[in-house]
Amino acid sequence: MADEFPQDGPQDVPQDGRIRDKLIATKEQWAREGRGLTGETADPARDRLPPGQRLVETWPVLDLGIVPRVSEANWTLTVDGLVGTPVTWSWTDLQAQPQERVVSDIHCVTTWSRYDNRWEGVSTRHLLSVVQPRPEARFVLCHSSDGYTTNLPLEAFAAEDALLATGWESQPISRDHGGPVRVVVPKLYFWKSAKWVKRIEFLAEDRRGYWEVRGYHNDADPWREERYSE
Repeated sequence: MADEFPQDGPQDVPQDGRIRDKLIATKEQWAREGRGLTGETADPARDRLPPGQRLVETWPVLDLGIVPRVSEANWTLTVDGLVGTPVTWSWTDLQAQPQERVVSDIHCVTTWSRYDNRWEGVSTRHLLSVVQPRPEARFVLCHSSDGYTTNLPLEAFAAEDALLATGWESQPISRDHGGPVRVVVPKLYFWKSAKWVKRIEFLAEDRRGYWEVRGYHNDADPWREERYSE
């Protein structure tokens, strides 16, 4: 299937702000320089904090400069590509699905981590049970309302703690943090957890997303310190 949405630029909902070109260039420079790399690895079964990370108590806001004006009233999610049952869900449809609560850590490539985040939402495993990926589907591409994309292997998207998250710390996820719905894939660096998710596309072949084509690692395992492409 051809990609119906461009990888860059705002999409089909009102936006606040504009792409911060200098910020994007700075982060591309970080990738070229290997900023934050320690050259170490760790074992997640033993080491809770990945190499090069520092603990924070706040949740920093990171974006491309654009904050879409997505609300419960105008949010929709299309799930398509190599699936047996494509769906388009409204907020009401999402709320009608089984709801899960998950506690997990956040690890951001910009070297901060936050422990014990309490999430609420719909598990990605439930979504998979609804749409039934076809046997040839091996990858997922998440599309956001600000034009952002990020790619994941199907097995990472299907992790037991991965969610379409609607709540954080017993409150709705704020718009700055990707609300009303964002993807949360805790075992990978957090750029893989797309904010303002609007489409989830199932693919046979990998297709790199916004940061992955700008020097960031395709796999993003924090314990292997997969921050940047080699």
